[in-house]
Amino acid sequence: MKLVPLGDRVVLKQLVAEETTKSGIVLPGKDKEKPQQAEVLAVGPGGVVDGKEVAMQVKVGDKVIFSKYSGTEVKLDEEEYLIVKQNDILAIIE
Repeated sequence: MKLVPLGDRVVLKQLVAEETTKSGIVLPGKDKEKPQQAEVLAVGPGGVVDGKEVAMQVKVGDKVIFSKYSGTEVKLDEEEYLIVKQNDILAIIE
């Protein structure tokens, strides 16, 4: 299956929070708060949304920072995704 966002929506895959100890051992971040960083997996077509012309400013592969309590979490084929409006994306990480 494939997620295809509509309008000004974007499908994100959240980046995994990891912590490295002083000795260099990486600890997975299961118990920590999820980071607000993600990779863009799919982008909607934009167009007219709520009577306003919306041009999509992100593209597939971009690393972004998004609003903390935004979007809808979706589980598909044992993977978790987040679908957000483009307005909920705060910045692109370059």
